[in-house]
Amino acid sequence: MSDFAIVLRSLLARRFSTIVVVLLVAISAGLLLAILSLRTAGERAFQRGTGNAHLLVSKDGSPLVSVLNGLFYANPPKAPIAYGELAQIRASFPWAMFVPTAVGDSYRGFPVVATTGEFFSKFEPVLGEPWTFAEGRAFERSFEVVIGAGVARETGLRMGAELVLTHGSGKSREGGEAEHAHVHEEYKFTVVGILAPTSSPHDRALFSDLESTWILHAHDRFEREGKHKTVTAGDLVEEDRVVTGVLLRLPSRDPRSAPPALVAQYDKMRRDGSLTVAIPSNEVQRLFSIVASIDVLFLAMAAATLVSSGFAILLSMINSMAERRRQVAILRVLGASQARIFWLVLTESTVVGLAGAALGVVVCAVGLFAATRWLIAAHGIVIAPELDPRSAVLVAMGTTLLAAIAGIVPSVLAYRTPVARNLRPLG
Repeated sequence: MSDFAIVLRSLLARRFSTIVVVLLVAISAGLLLAILSLRTAGERAFQRGTGNAHLLVSKDGSPLVSVLNGLFYANPPKAPIAYGELAQIRASFPWAMFVPTAVGDSYRGFPVVATTGEFFSKFEPVLGEPWTFAEGRAFERSFEVVIGAGVARETGLRMGAELVLTHGSGKSREGGEAEHAHVHEEYKFTVVGILAPTSSPHDRALFSDLESTWILHAHDRFEREGKHKTVTAGDLVEEDRVVTGVLLRLPSRDPRSAPPALVAQYDKMRRDGSLTVAIPSNEVQRLFSIVASIDVLFLAMAAATLVSSGFAILLSMINSMAERRRQVAILRVLGASQARIFWLVLTESTVVGLAGAALGVVVCAVGLFAATRWLIAAHGIVIAPELDPRSAVLVAMGTTLLAAIAGIVPSVLAYRTPVARNLRPLG
């Protein structure tokens, strides 16, 4: 019988403990591989979600919060931009794209973005990938709504469906408390378009025209004044015509590179202390520089878990050696040398590590697939991790080496097993 056959039979004889240790090694190796694969994939996914806007103007507390709220719809922005300020921003530069947005209302928990028609004609949800409609068209008049692919999938809304919006979202900019959110049954919106998937946070949003949301706000103003009436566009005053953000793009010959005037315009707008100006791509880089230390912490935790799996191999084999002294003694009597016994036990430990490493690659691939599907469904964020073959080989080699090192102590114990003592009759 070959040495490898002896090793396999020994592992199968301890089937349960072998499977448990191999699974532990696989989970540890898979976790480390997954973290290595996700390190850059997350940043690429967030960069993808910033679209083609050079600047985002809002009144959020910081540029990073502005990007998270205005493009990733993390929370409704708290402070509005007045109509007069909006006009000043528009007149301050010959913008290639000027798209105001008002985020704050919702439908069944999905954010509603009130904007203009240029949102679909000039803004790209992903740089280089314009909007496309799976069905229908963009809104053309008040109380028409376009829904993202994720909203259509999860709500079952179809073309021509009527819906009513919730003014606020539980974190309304009217005060930030849940009781401010209320449904406007008086104003029904009609679905006129369903967007094709963009694999961005916009898939989980609804889009309507600004005048519609202004009418909802004006309705609340009239009720606070004790006036109950159906509000129309003619009832709007300047204080109703507010937005929460403006997506801006400067003229540029190359759509994928920032124009030379971007920095100067950014600095100029920042001098207005009442506005928060963000370069979306820069803020995403800043976000990932902030979490870089956490990334290192996760790597350290994964490495520590992998080391603990090495100790599991060590303890498992030491415990098994107490039960296998007679087997080792019999092999010695049959002519196996001490060196051969040493290498048999060391090979057994190495095989466990190798099997765990191979299964860890599978665990990593399955885990990454499940995680990316969940992120798309839950947040519209596409993270496309790439399993780097070099990283996979290095992790597999490191895991196997760690298992071999863990096998040294039980191999020495087997090497030093006394033959005569362990061949005494049982009982």
